[in-house]
Amino acid sequence: MSRKSKTNRKKESSLIKHKPDKIILYFAILMAIFGAIMIFDASVYKATAEWGDQFYFLKHQIIWIIIGSVPALLIYFWDYRKFLKLSFPLLITTIGLLLAVLLFGQERNGATRWLTVGPVDIQPAEFAKIALIMYLSSWLAKKDYNYKDLKEAFSNGLWNELLSFIAILGIIASLIMLEPDLGTTIIICATSYIMFLMAGNSKAHTIGSLSILALLFLLGVGAAILEPYRLQRVQTYFSLLFTGKVADPRGTGYQMQQILIGIGSGGILGKGFGQSRQRFGYLVENTAFTDSLFAVVLEELGLLGGTVIVFSWIFFLWRGLKIATNAPDKQGQLLAAGITIWLVLQALMNMAANVGLIPLTGIPNPFLTYGGSSTIVTLVGIAILLNVSKYTTNEK
Repeated sequence: MSRKSKTNRKKESSLIKHKPDKIILYFAILMAIFGAIMIFDASVYKATAEWGDQFYFLKHQIIWIIIGSVPALLIYFWDYRKFLKLSFPLLITTIGLLLAVLLFGQERNGATRWLTVGPVDIQPAEFAKIALIMYLSSWLAKKDYNYKDLKEAFSNGLWNELLSFIAILGIIASLIMLEPDLGTTIIICATSYIMFLMAGNSKAHTIGSLSILALLFLLGVGAAILEPYRLQRVQTYFSLLFTGKVADPRGTGYQMQQILIGIGSGGILGKGFGQSRQRFGYLVENTAFTDSLFAVVLEELGLLGGTVIVFSWIFFLWRGLKIATNAPDKQGQLLAAGITIWLVLQALMNMAANVGLIPLTGIPNPFLTYGGSSTIVTLVGIAILLNVSKYTTNEK
């Protein structure tokens, strides 16, 4: 038996398996219940008007939670070190689905993001988040980025690793941008970058990471200003930022204007549950119970309710990073950190957009957005985090 295999077996035998982080579990359960209640509340008008059933969207959300719980439970009971071995074929499958979206997907409101499989619409870009985090956790854990200086780094292949990372991320991000979906692209790029940065702690690795950050920033700015509708959103945001007024409130600034009206009328304590006016068709399309549901929460539960949700996610960040810190190996650390950063970043960006701190991007809020793909992927992400939380080592 080789020395490496003996070391790995010794390391595995030193693992301690225990109960998962119950706080993360309770957080997920409470947020799923709260999200379902708010989705029902915000969708009553639309469900009654179009389907004649006020519970129409609530029923579907509960179905998605049940469906998402099945793979979540399987992953929870499956040692993460074993299912990470499937990360590469899972990534290839995801790339295939993203290509299928561009070729055969359903176009809605100028975007092609959904594949129709029988009676079900799936959004592969949502599944790309999990697939890429899993692959990067496995791939980055095998690399040693702790070089002493730049000369040693480049002689040992850091440059090749940088190019490989950019290529992997570039393929996924490009396919999602072609849909187009800038919000999801930002989440995926930001999460992947932070994971790459965490993979090493040397000066050379940091410099390499900063070069990636500069490239991502330039590409992000280009994507934001080259597409007319995105440029209009950016202009609306800066108008609100510098003048305090929404530009073109009956045109490109209409959605933000209605969001701010609802938030302003909610005040500190809110109007009360079920008292939102914005849900009655003032918010465009189905956004009252999807991407802008947080605005309805602020209208009904006020600044106090919104603050509780924000700090709940900050607390989740602390618990998730604690799980990552106590993980028994590097791939577990990167996996837990990646899942945590993805969920928290997505939640905070959605909430920030709904109060005018950043331009509207159409990013779903985990648990507080109606939708099958988002719900399933969120539950799977929580299950992975709980899985990692079950393991520590004797040394810790």
